[in-house]
Amino acid sequence: MRLFQLPLTKIQGVGPQKAEELHALGILSVGHLIEYYPFRYEDYRIRDISEVKDGERITVQGTIASMPYLQRYGGKSRLISRVTVGSTLVTAVWFNRTFLKDQLTIGREITLTGKWDQRRRHLTVADSEFPDRGAAKTGTLQPVYSVGGSITQSTIRKLIERAMTQFGEHIPEILPEELLQRHALIPRREAIARIHHPENTREGQEARRRMVYEELFLFQLKLQAYRAMHMKQPDGIVHPVNNDEIRQFVGALPFELTNSQKQVINEILHDMKQPFAMNRLLQGDVGAGKTVVAAVSLYATIRAGHQGAIMVPTEILAEQHARSLGKLFEPYGIQVGLLTGSLTDRKRRDLIASLQMGLLDIVVGTHALIQEDVFFRSLGLVVMDEQHRFGVNQRSILRRKGMNPDVLTMTATPIPRTLAITVFGDMDVSTIRERPKGRKPIKTYSVKHGMMDRVLGFIRKEAEQGRQTFFICPLIEESEKLDVQNAIDLHVQLTQALPDMTIGLLHGRMSAAEKEATMALFAAGETTVLVSTTVIEVGVDVPNATLMIVMDADRFGLSQLHQLRGRVGRGEHQSYCILIADPKSENGQERMRAMTDTDDGFEISRRDLEIRGPGEFFGTKQSGMPEFRLANLLNDFEVLEQARDDAAELTASEPFWSSQQYAGLRDFLAREAKQHAEPLD
Repeated sequence: MRLFQLPLTKIQGVGPQKAEELHALGILSVGHLIEYYPFRYEDYRIRDISEVKDGERITVQGTIASMPYLQRYGGKSRLISRVTVGSTLVTAVWFNRTFLKDQLTIGREITLTGKWDQRRRHLTVADSEFPDRGAAKTGTLQPVYSVGGSITQSTIRKLIERAMTQFGEHIPEILPEELLQRHALIPRREAIARIHHPENTREGQEARRRMVYEELFLFQLKLQAYRAMHMKQPDGIVHPVNNDEIRQFVGALPFELTNSQKQVINEILHDMKQPFAMNRLLQGDVGAGKTVVAAVSLYATIRAGHQGAIMVPTEILAEQHARSLGKLFEPYGIQVGLLTGSLTDRKRRDLIASLQMGLLDIVVGTHALIQEDVFFRSLGLVVMDEQHRFGVNQRSILRRKGMNPDVLTMTATPIPRTLAITVFGDMDVSTIRERPKGRKPIKTYSVKHGMMDRVLGFIRKEAEQGRQTFFICPLIEESEKLDVQNAIDLHVQLTQALPDMTIGLLHGRMSAAEKEATMALFAAGETTVLVSTTVIEVGVDVPNATLMIVMDADRFGLSQLHQLRGRVGRGEHQSYCILIADPKSENGQERMRAMTDTDDGFEISRRDLEIRGPGEFFGTKQSGMPEFRLANLLNDFEVLEQARDDAAELTASEPFWSSQQYAGLRDFLAREAKQHAEPLD
């Protein structure tokens, strides 16, 4: 019996209307209801009141010691009675429960659950039961589910209980016996029953451990099966890399590569030599030197007779990459083109024709690269910069512009290991951990809004030494909803406060030509201060800029602040980051502490994940970040790594693809492939 194909109306007491209400919660079948897990439990186990801390939620048993007293006020009511709990006389208070007044008789036993006020010996009662009538909740852990509409906690508990009674025996085991034994996991049917109704904490933990492992294992199985299938199909481009040519190219660079950069270049070139299409993630902190690694990889594909493409999220970054790569490759006769949405029709037609004829070796572009009429003569390598800004579909379209080209995705948002394994489990991951030689750590300070005069003094001090300043704020124009400084007003204010300096303005609503002109002036040192929105967050490189000021910094995420900070500190001079924040913003202050404590992007990432949670970490639902029902990537990382290793071992073995004992897992993969129409990108 396939429970996920069984309609909810098969459950006793569920008619069409109730089924519709459950559908609104994402519960579409009997299987969905059975696997609709609680997100916490209410503890109704009786405790010794002497061990309870102030403010805790507790359940105690006692005897009513006084007649109840009813108070009414403003249409509401408060019922007060004294209850003897052990040797303690407790004042119990019920709000809006007038019907209990006649039941609270002296000498009657009662079980109370509520919030304990230790100083006043006062219990605000949320729940109460009388043992002489049967106490259904007392001594139990009651599941708490996400509910809405007319579906209450009581309703969902009853429906799940009925579903388990009617169909529980049909819950299939998914995991093979070897994995159950290896990790001492309880059977699936027992685990699901215990998750809904654990007898005690240990039993609930065992049930959760089993189901968390299953959830993470099945997710990893999809990724690892895709990898295993991919490795069986040698349909990629083999790049005959000439090591001597690569060494000469690297030796001619105006700086020395770090050991970390050399290591990841070796990993990438090794992949490019193979007959399997490369799918590698290159991650590194801001300013770690990822672009030059991409340049070496592009040089290798061009020397092998192919073309390269770099896709970036903004026109400013595309223009910068096109300029820097053009300068780098010019001595080798390698032609670099720029394709963005702001090109004239004629220039765009000429560029596309050059690509198709092979006259252009490298094209740098934004989303314009994935338009239908863009074709390559022989696309050998695709580089996705700041890849989390692009959806899965966009990445797939660019890959299909060639015959299984190698793909190198890059991110300057260092990803905690658990997220790298989860989101990029189908990729190999290369990490640059060293900073380029000569880079000084950026000194970071958090200040209040009232310290603007000192901030302006800092700008003047840096300007006197010939240095430049970025001044970032969250919005372009004034918003009634958010009381934040905006770029246009700030530009006016700074122009008045610093009349002897040239103040530039950059924001997302400017045309590409205006942005390029503004950035060119700043890069040339003709603008002292650049007021900007976060359009400069990624990749913009001005070595003479030594001061980054972020207005309303508490409005930004940690990783975004770290990206902004990375726009300075790119030259030989000491650089600074000043975060102007609201001291009353609790989350904001937590972020400010993290920023002033460390400039390590991996540590920043870990703290950002703790503060925001995995779902918000990438800032986009298209990032590939899965939604887990039970697993928590912060706490369950060891289980995730074990599940990944198990899935990789299993899919690499021949019996997995042929033996009957794994037929259930192969069916699962087939259903997933059918549901998503194609394998994970």
